[in-house]
Amino acid sequence: MVFVYVCAMVACVVLFLPMVMAGYHLSRNKMLFFGAALFITLAVGVHLTPYFPSISRFTPNAPNSSSLASEISCLAYVDHVRWQNRALYVPDSDGFDSSLRTWDWARSDPVLSCGFQKLGKKDVLDLLNGSWVLVAGDSQARLFVVALLGLVLDDEKMIGAERDLFKRHSDYRIEVEENGMRIDYLWAPYTENLTIAMSQLESESRRPDVLVMGSGLWHMLHLSNPTDYSNSLFSLKRSLVKNKLVGSKTHGYWLGMPTLVNSMLNTQEKQERMNSSTLEAYNLEVYRSKILHGSGGSLLLLDVEELSRDCGLECTSDGMHYTKVVYEAALQIMLNALLIESEQRI
Repeated sequence: MVFVYVCAMVACVVLFLPMVMAGYHLSRNKMLFFGAALFITLAVGVHLTPYFPSISRFTPNAPNSSSLASEISCLAYVDHVRWQNRALYVPDSDGFDSSLRTWDWARSDPVLSCGFQKLGKKDVLDLLNGSWVLVAGDSQARLFVVALLGLVLDDEKMIGAERDLFKRHSDYRIEVEENGMRIDYLWAPYTENLTIAMSQLESESRRPDVLVMGSGLWHMLHLSNPTDYSNSLFSLKRSLVKNKLVGSKTHGYWLGMPTLVNSMLNTQEKQERMNSSTLEAYNLEVYRSKILHGSGGSLLLLDVEELSRDCGLECTSDGMHYTKVVYEAALQIMLNALLIESEQRI
């Protein structure tokens, strides 16, 4: 190391002494002298910086800008899907056979470059190995959990899981033996219920690795007050920040409300209060609350409204709850977003 410093000093003398001696002769042209000095100084600095650890330490390691740009770009395209094989009417059944409805990511260049893929059981078990997945909300969130369980459980276990999961207005928990994953579902039909649930997590020794939540349908039906819904969203956002439930360790997602088919809703009260204009007003409050990623928040939107609308009327029997393919699509979008985020955080 001493040898390096000695060599550096000698180099400085060899380079700068002639320049100083020539300074007198260049004094009539100060710009020329300044330019020569600046050029030589920069050249010395560039060549000697690697030999001085103390200097290199102050040179920040720039992030991989192309990789960061790719992550942001792919998150923007992860929900660009298209539906195929419109369901066919089956005269001998109750109506349309929605099981024929399929989906895939769009074939545009940006989407193709991201390499999105439908993950199978092994992929999901690997991705969520040892993870705690917490899903909280109403019946939409429950159907999302069904989609997740359908990927990680075999048929026999799935029968028992669905039986327990669909006990009216109840919570549910399961631990997957294959990978040590824990899945929790919390019945939380109102945003206030979500806020309380998030506050109770403060006493937990760990935070969820994946957090999926959503609400609005019950509030729309029983209160029908977008302003009150907005206030509850702001309270939820404060709770998430206070309890550090989204960030570097927890991946957060907001499960949007589905498209409402007013004529198919099964009660007069639902038809009066749950319509497209009210849904639009409630969705606007979600964006105004800045709880979503891209608007100041950290929860990535799983847009069930768009997925259900594009799937079509044949994908719902009651105008509110949709066939499993819609929630499977939302799940796959979340899993691919999780892959993108995880790669950036590892």
